[in-house]
Amino acid sequence: MESGLGLHKAKPVLGSGKPADTNLEMLALREEIGAAKQDWDNALRHFEYALGKDQIDYAIFAIEAAEKRYEMLLRKAKALNAQWPQWHGGEAK
Repeated sequence: MESGLGLHKAKPVLGSGKPADTNLEMLALREEIGAAKQDWDNALRHFEYALGKDQIDYAIFAIEAAEKRYEMLLRKAKALNAQWPQWHGGEAK
């Protein structure tokens, strides 16, 4: 799901805490982290082409929001205290 700037709307991440759900949660979180990084990159690109004070202000707000979301998801991933697989080209090894 994307907004007008190509930003993905936040989806809730699974969180039952059960060991059986950990792999599903990790996969969902990894996808959400990837989408958040893409949103951040898109917001930075939008800033490059912003014209006028309002567009620049909006672009800065979008950059800050996307960056904070990305950082929050990384903290959530670290807090899982799980053994993350190595990812190569989108596939877990």
